[in-house]
Amino acid sequence: MKNGKNPSRRQKQAIAAAKLVPDNWLVYKAEPGSLHIINRNTQSTKIIKS
Repeated sequence: MKNGKNPSRRQKQAIAAAKLVPDNWLVYKAEPGSLHIINRNTQSTKIIKS
C-alpha cells in the first residue's frame, strides 16, 4: 500500500473537478502536471491530469 497524505485545499479542488469526493482520497504523489491519488477504503489508485 502506498502511504497517502491528506490533500491540500487546492488538491481537494482538483479532485472535486474530476467529479470525485475529496474526503475519500489521499494524495501519494504530487507532480507538476498530475496528481496521483489513492482511495481510503478500496486502495484503488487514479491519476488526475491538470
